[in-house]
Amino acid sequence: MSNHPEPLVGGNVSRGVVRVGDTVRRPAGPWTPAVHALLTHLHETGFTGAPLPLGVDDQGREVLRFIPGTVPWPNRFDLLEADDQLARVGKMIREFHDAVASFIPPAHATWQVLIPSEGDEIIAHHDLAPWNLVVADGEWAFIDWDSAAPGSRLWDLAYALHGFVPLSADSSWQRFDIPGRLRTLVDAYGLEERQRRELIPMLGRRARSMYDFLADAASSRAEPWTRLWREGHGQVWRSDSEFIEQRTTRWERALLS
Repeated sequence: MSNHPEPLVGGNVSRGVVRVGDTVRRPAGPWTPAVHALLTHLHETGFTGAPLPLGVDDQGREVLRFIPGTVPWPNRFDLLEADDQLARVGKMIREFHDAVASFIPPAHATWQVLIPSEGDEIIAHHDLAPWNLVVADGEWAFIDWDSAAPGSRLWDLAYALHGFVPLSADSSWQRFDIPGRLRTLVDAYGLEERQRRELIPMLGRRARSMYDFLADAASSRAEPWTRLWREGHGQVWRSDSEFIEQRTTRWERALLS
């Protein structure tokens, strides 16, 4: 494997991410030590669905073990169409949440908090989505942990359901049995009835929080969020939140019947 840097593209936010040999090098931030402590803990508890942190290189970049595989979004969503594949995602999220529950953050840990969470029982990923999942023949893994921060299981799960079901207003996604896929993932995660009742109204709020965040960031001209706003991401989140909120009864039938 060559040690010549190979740019890795596809993300909407991260820039300057390269592969060097069997490692990934990414720009570090004030949150990097806390994130690396989190990733180390996950591996120590047996959760392997996350990159292994390898420190910081001589250019000040964080170093992570490269995870080979395919990212399903946007062109390989077929990898997640089968019920057993979708259920695997739900089980992975549950395994992550159970593993992180015993994590004690380092003293004076700094996190990158972009959107305030409803609850802070765990250190949540906050961007569990098909654009941050690597699918391979063996282990699957969630990547891009820079926005990990205090949050709740349900807040993290509500965001994941938006992307993996997906809960989308885009008519091209309506070929799916959306209520059925919603139930498949929630059943695989293992939510109790009380938690399901709490989750249902949160689905719309979580999607709308993304619209509100992008709108506020764009009004202050903060990058890269202003660029995403100009590209139409804000309108997508607004349409999706309205789609979700208008179908609460469908979600109730899917998850509570």
